[in-house]
Amino acid sequence: MSAPVLKLVAQRIAMGLLLLLAVSVLIFAGTQILPGDVAQSILGQSATPQALENLRRDMGLNDPAYIRYLHWLGGILTGDLGTALSSGQDIATSLKERLWNTLFLAFWAAVVSIPLAIMLGLLAVRYRNGFVDKLISGLGLASTSLPEFFTGYLLIYFVAVRLQWFPSVSTVYEGMPLGERLSAIALPVTVLTLVVLAHMMRMTRAAILNVMQSAYIETAELKGLSPLQIITRHAFPNAIAPIVNVVMLNLAFLVVGVVVVEVIFVYPGMGQYLVDHVAKRDVPVVQACGLVFAAVYISLNIIADIVAIVSNPRLRHPK
Repeated sequence: MSAPVLKLVAQRIAMGLLLLLAVSVLIFAGTQILPGDVAQSILGQSATPQALENLRRDMGLNDPAYIRYLHWLGGILTGDLGTALSSGQDIATSLKERLWNTLFLAFWAAVVSIPLAIMLGLLAVRYRNGFVDKLISGLGLASTSLPEFFTGYLLIYFVAVRLQWFPSVSTVYEGMPLGERLSAIALPVTVLTLVVLAHMMRMTRAAILNVMQSAYIETAELKGLSPLQIITRHAFPNAIAPIVNVVMLNLAFLVVGVVVVEVIFVYPGMGQYLVDHVAKRDVPVVQACGLVFAAVYISLNIIADIVAIVSNPRLRHPK
């Protein structure tokens, strides 16, 4: 890679790390201003003032906020996410399996949605301004307009309860056969696919149509190539950069935006884990989940930026 490309990549990575640091400050500050007393929620209403004071001292709650933040940040940098207040379990160990489940769900949603979105985008360009283009755009807009919880409950009622094709509760466990696991996540994958499909399809269509205005596309038309050949061989390869960018952004949403879907289908992922411990006011778990979600989202956005930089011929081959 050329020096300008390496410089831009290094800048994007540095900006991502600074952004993650800023997000960690916001997460810590946000959990500190939550109403209620952590020590009181752990010991209960019958706890004596002396017991509450002893627990606050043991947990470091009497220290200044910046001291507690630095202690928390130092633990994260060494791989220590802390201990759950409600269960006493190591948070990193608990998050490991939960994060894997969330990534598994997001992966299969991406496997379904990305090829389908690109195919629909190509069809919309091929028949642009026609019935097929309007039908695809209309259905995509309708799927985006429906809230995730509404789509999820519709699928549960019609597909799981009435037709009994798939289970309404997405229960997975370690060692579960792949076929059974895929059957268990079929409905949440469908909801996530409908959420991101329209956005990726519309951006694919827009990126290809933008390339179709180029002079070499007109040359290809003069050579007598069919519209499908022009789109697949000439327009689509040159629209890869913006398409990859929007795909990565939607992948980030698939990982971070699964909270509602996981709660609806009782899926044992990061989102369900976070919601359970918010109800218990388990601050260390909430902080750890928030930071992991932020790290995944920022990392995928950095990858999208790097792909866009590397795929730019003007940066790869400067004059």
